[in-house]
Formats: sequence, structure tokens, C-alpha cells
Amino acid sequence: MSSKSFGHFDDACREYVITNPATPFPWINYLGNEDFFGLISNTAGGYDFYKDAKFRRITRYRYNGVPMDAGGRYFYISDAGTVWNPGWKPCKTPLDTYECRHGMNYTRITGSKNGLEASVLFFVPIHTWAEVQKLTLTNQTSDVKHVKLFSLAEWCLWNAATDMENFQRNWSTGEVEIEGGTIYHKTEYKERRNHYAFYALTNASVDGFDTDRESFIGLYNGFDAPQCVMEGKPRNSVAHGWSPIASHYVEVDLLPGEKKDFIFVLGYVENKQEEKFSQEDIKRKRMGELISSQDSDVTLVNKQKAHEVITRFSSVENVDAAFNELRQMWDSLLSKFILKSDDERLNRMVNIWNQYQCMVTFNMSRSASFFESGIGRGMGFRDSNQDIVGFVHQIPGRARQRILDIAATQLPDGGCYHQYQPLTKRGNN
Repeated sequence: MSSKSFGHFDDACREYVITNPATPFPWINYLGNEDFFGLISNTAGGYDFYKDAKFRRITRYRYNGVPMDAGGRYFYISDAGTVWNPGWKPCKTPLDTYECRHGMNYTRITGSKNGLEASVLFFVPIHTWAEVQKLTLTNQTSDVKHVKLFSLAEWCLWNAATDMENFQRNWSTGEVEIEGGTIYHKTEYKERRNHYAFYALTNASVDGFDTDRESFIGLYNGFDAPQCVMEGKPRNSVAHGWSPIASHYVEVDLLPGEKKDFIFVLGYVENKQEEKFSQEDIKRKRMGELISSQDSDVTLVNKQKAHEVITRFSSVENVDAAFNELRQMWDSLLSKFILKSDDERLNRMVNIWNQYQCMVTFNMSRSASFFESGIGRGMGFRDSNQDIVGFVHQIPGRARQRILDIAATQLPDGGCYHQYQPLTKRGNN
């Protein structure tokens, strides 16, 4: 089966354009280039993590699941009784149009159905521990549209291996919090962690939410037919244990020709041990203003860093500026080495995609991909050293730091780990 049946290169935009969502295998892209990373398929499948795909897995993913590519960043649209997704999956409702553009650390997926277009831009801004999702709904008809929108992200309980193994523990530890349009995932934060995640709708108010997977999807349903979406109303569920998720519900009215943007931010926060809890709330607790144990548990989490990120990306202008900054970075990276030949295919691969792949390899080595779960392999001592040859001309300072990082894992007897985990700098023998 030829790839020409599914897409083509757009050299001017440095993008690969997929025009048929049912690709022979999920075709994925990589988001992020510093600390926060994501894998995203052409149907918005995949997951996010901070630095280490094993120990700081933020969203859950099923590599060996059936059907293929199940779980990811989903937006469900209910329009006059028709439920669909801009990325085709998971509902697989036939779309009138579909296009996925995989670019340099960003992906844009656009679908349309019955005169409504939904386009989602996914990217990780520079120097940011968060994935930004800009969803644009456009009414292309001459009638008013009343649309019900549901978001969905499924939290992984941090250690991706334990998340798939220790169910008796995991089903008792899941913990969330809802604050306006922000859903916090804070499993084990109070007990033994100094980090949490959040999923926020930053530029609009919500009309409902769900944080419990069973309440949202239904006990015997799949991602393709969540009971809340099919019924057209949220449960406003608050997960306590079991499988926590984050879903926003928004009712949208669109005039003929009208366009509306919705900004979602999926982020990660670390606090120092002495800064885990809000000092103001600690004072209030001591003064007796926080009288219930539930109140004290909820309000003591220090959300300052989360609030800063949410505020930063609360306007379309700020999101567009951050996206332009990312594109300018890639303009700079790809301008350092340019091949000019008579073969446009050679130019394309050398000037764009080979260099892009080398940067992705710098970020993740072989620790996380569609075929590597990110749980066992980690960063290769030998491989990561060899990889430096591919990107040293783009980021010499970071290449030097990588050499020092790898050397720091060497053992006293001169040996080394075959692979090591990025977060702990430890691995197998």
C-alpha cells in the first residue's frame, strides 16, 4: 500500500500532510524539545511526560490495546445528534474532510462534519512544562449551530510500569481536584510526591466536568462511545481512587460563519519540599478558617506555578506568539546547515526531516516512541553518545551537556549502564 494514498510532503511549511486518517499504522509526531514531551498520532493518540517516560508519565496510553492507537487527547463534538472527533478516532464517524499536519514539534489536526469545522493545534511552547491545545470551531453554514464539546485526557498515575501492574494500589490512590476550568491530578501529592498535573480550559468558562473514568465513559463502553457524550451531558463526577480523568464540558453557540477559539493547557508542576503547600492556606487553617478535613486537603496544595502557566496562555494572542516563537526556533536550527542540490527529495530529507529526527533523537534517544513504551529501555549509554554527531551543529551547548550527563552515569570501575532512566540517571547493569 503506497504512502501516496495517505498524504504528502509540504516542503514550504516543513510539514507532512496526512489526508486519510486510517493510515497503515499510526503515524506519529513528537512534541517538546526541553523537559516536557509528547507523542501524538495522526488521530491525536499518544501521551505526555516530563523528562522521563517511565517515572513521570502524565497521561495513560495502551501500546498493545485493541483497537490500535487507543487513548490520547480527544475532543468530542455533539452537533444535532451527530457525535464526531476532528481526528476521526475514537468515534470513527465518517468525516466530510480530514487533514493532519505534522510539523516541527507541532501537529495540527482538522476535521469537518455537517458544515462545522474543528481544527486543533497541539504544541509544547519553549521553556514550558505544558502542552497547549488550541481548538478552533468554525460554523461554515448559514444556520446557527448549538454544539456540545467534551474534552478528555486520562491520567497515568506517574510510574508507567506500576500504573499497569499494581491495580489494588492504583484503584485506591487516584485523587483529583476541580478549580473552575482547571482539573488537577494530585495522586499521592500529599503523601510522598512533590509534583502534580493539571488540565485547564483557560479562555472560557465550563458548563460541567468529569474526573471519574467510569462515570464519563460507562462501565462497558469504550472511548468511541462515552456515555456522557452520547447522552449529551456531564456527570460532574469527582474521582476518589479508581481511574481519574479530566474532561471539560462546554456548550457553544455559533452564528453563521462565526469562529471561536478554545485554549486547553495540559501541564506539570514541581514544588520544592518546603513549598508543597500554600502558606496562606496554612495560616488560614491555623486560624480555624478551614474547618473540615476536606477543605484543608483541597486548598493546601500550592498552585502558584499552575496559575502562572494558565494565566500566561489565557489569550489567543499569547498562544499564537508562543507558537511563532517555536517556529522561529526551528527556522534558526535548520538554517545552520543547508544542502542545495538538483534533487528536491534529497534537499527535503537533509534540510528538514533528517535534522528534525536528529533533534528528536537528542530529546528522547530511543526511550519513548510508538514502538518503545518508555518503561524499560531508557537512554542508551553508547547510542546517546553516538547520536551527538547528528545534532552537534544545531545545539553545541546542549550537546556538551549531554556528554557530561552521560559521563556522570559511568561507574567507578569504568563500566556503565547499558541504558539509564533520564530522571534517576540509573539503569540496568
